Amino acid sequence: MLRTLAAVRWPRSARPSTDTPQAHAASFDALIPHLHYLSKADLKRVRDAFRFADNAHLGQMRASGEPYITHPLAVTAICAEWRLDAQALMAALMHDAMEDCGVTKAELIERFEAPTAELVDGLTKLDKLQFSTKEESQAESFRKMLLAMARDVRVILIKLADRLHNMRTMESMAAPKQRRIARETLEIYAPIAHRLGLNQTYRELQDLSFRYEHPWRHALLDKAVTKARGHRRDLVKRIEQDVKQAFAQASLGVEVHGREKTLYSIYRKMRDKHLSFAQVSDIFGFRIVVDSLPQCYLALGVLHQLYKPQPGRFKDYIAIPKPNGYQSLHTTLVSPLGTAVEFQIRTESQHQVAEQGVAAHWLYKSRGKTDAQQLGSRLLQSLLDIQNETRDAREFLEHVRIDLFPDSVYVFTPRSRILALPKGATPVDFAYAIHSDIGDRCVAAQVNGEMVPLRTELRSGDVVEIVTAPSARPNPAWLGFVRTGRARSKIRHHLKTLAHDESRELGLKLLAQALRAEGQTLPPLEGEAAALWQALARWAGHRNADELLIEIGVGRKIASMMAKQLSRMLVEAGQRPDAVLLSMGRFGAEDTPQQGLVLLDGSEGASVRYAGCCHPIPGDDIRGYLGRGEGLLVHTVECQTGRRLFQRDSEHWIAVAWAEELSQSFEAEVGVLMNNVKGALAQVAAGVSQAEADITHVEMNKDSDVARETAEMRMLVAVRDRHHLADVLRLLKRVNPVMRVWRVRP
Repeated sequence: MLRTLAAVRWPRSARPSTDTPQAHAASFDALIPHLHYLSKADLKRVRDAFRFADNAHLGQMRASGEPYITHPLAVTAICAEWRLDAQALMAALMHDAMEDCGVTKAELIERFEAPTAELVDGLTKLDKLQFSTKEESQAESFRKMLLAMARDVRVILIKLADRLHNMRTMESMAAPKQRRIARETLEIYAPIAHRLGLNQTYRELQDLSFRYEHPWRHALLDKAVTKARGHRRDLVKRIEQDVKQAFAQASLGVEVHGREKTLYSIYRKMRDKHLSFAQVSDIFGFRIVVDSLPQCYLALGVLHQLYKPQPGRFKDYIAIPKPNGYQSLHTTLVSPLGTAVEFQIRTESQHQVAEQGVAAHWLYKSRGKTDAQQLGSRLLQSLLDIQNETRDAREFLEHVRIDLFPDSVYVFTPRSRILALPKGATPVDFAYAIHSDIGDRCVAAQVNGEMVPLRTELRSGDVVEIVTAPSARPNPAWLGFVRTGRARSKIRHHLKTLAHDESRELGLKLLAQALRAEGQTLPPLEGEAAALWQALARWAGHRNADELLIEIGVGRKIASMMAKQLSRMLVEAGQRPDAVLLSMGRFGAEDTPQQGLVLLDGSEGASVRYAGCCHPIPGDDIRGYLGRGEGLLVHTVECQTGRRLFQRDSEHWIAVAWAEELSQSFEAEVGVLMNNVKGALAQVAAGVSQAEADITHVEMNKDSDVARETAEMRMLVAVRDRHHLADVLRLLKRVNPVMRVWRVRP
């Protein structure tokens, strides 16, 4: 019986062992048998790369005590199994030269030309740069590697070979480091291998990670599987004989291979479905390899005639391939002893793609059978899309982790186009998968002809249609349920852009106000004054005026300081302060600005927030606190929290006032003391509605219960201004159960 865990191993002729001298293991001779597909010229180039790497790593040893060069040789041997080209093999030999040996990219370009140097550079971590945390450094390294992969898939193939050999040789490391590397492999590298179709590598990385992250569980499960293998040997042998006999009678030439579930997949099934080992029925299975595509379906018919299929357990991945290009027929049959046995049916070329994925491109490109380079192209394009929307390394890594979620659902567009999405994906994910503009303008969705909420989880076979509106834009609440990295990054990018636009407008208002206090008017951002703005931005340490205005809007730069510098620059350019404007912009006796207030009408968006401690509404006396990086926070003048903040940080307070025309309602907190009778809450809500206001939040006093005669309630009521709030309070006082009602103040 074949075990998938042992499918990819270092070839015996090249594997260091007790009976092979280390000198031989560290020599190029051990690699030559695996390079038979290269031309003489390419073989010479690979040998030159080995000499360069051997010299660079001279004197370096691995934790196991072996010469370090044995690791690049092992990585190259794995790449050679995938039949990668000479450039990739050279990069595999030198993949640690830049990081560990101080070799420069320019030196590699001069010696081995640019393509090879680019591959090595894509594999090199960013340890030379300074990061605030180890997590940030790791995230930036992943980001660099994955973007290099998006440009050239050979980068990730070499990296996967590197990680595979490291995982095979971690015995000498300390247990905490083993667990950290195993967790990282399970979260990032194994899913990448799966998305690129390298199933052999994917399974082995999972099992090795499981072994080091949970050594006791791995050992117990390995013992249980070994025991079960012995118990079921007769059953497996009987099924294999029955299957071979059935195909012989049908005159269908096939290869029958036994297949065993990996330990990690058994463990995950037990964990996710809360099963005991005895309840996991499909530990053993069979793979049927046929000559042609039609024979796959003939073989399926033969098997279904031999044993009864389990309803709902048939999957046709040939008609609808997985996103990584995997194609097979899957069916689960009931064996003679009543146990479930899974069969996978595929052609030889499909088998190669199933096991080696993207790497099958190099195996078959000379024969023209398949272009597996296209496999995983959606993932690569997704990486580039996420990169375009996300500049923060940790956020980028978060989106990539989401996108690497392996389980998929298959849904249809109204025109019968098939899309593969992660399990749990919603219509919003579907909309962004079609096009970012459709996602941005999405307002509703129809699934199988029926309107559904946008947070509805899609199922395989659903036909999804998106309803859009020209004025619609992404909702921040979508981030709570979208599953694809593409959708998440697009929504966040849009919200950040929106916030930047709002912060920019606020910054412009604040700077105009501060400049009036200097007796100057704000020059236009374009035209002749553009050079002046650029000079001011450079003085403040920014690339352009937009960046500077955003920084002023979010409170990271003080508008008065920028105004003083801009005023000096205007004076130097020949523009004198206006005496009338100067007098109007100065403070009066009560330290209240008389002119140039920042007017608030509720349309400012995320750049202006109204303090939750005092809930200011139009008609209240207010002032604004320009927090560091938090935008403008508005408090009432009598708010005690605001007063304490003013005493501690007075320079960040600015003058604000309400505009004459308002564009939205504002929340005020109202307290209600009422008799604890049936229907009291409904009567209070009816009273608020009668006053043409809305309740946005309700909170009952924790001491309120059925046994008490009275209950106290706090609620946020959306009103237009203080007059409207007075109407609400007056109407609530007339409600029968209400004993007292008041506006809550801090």
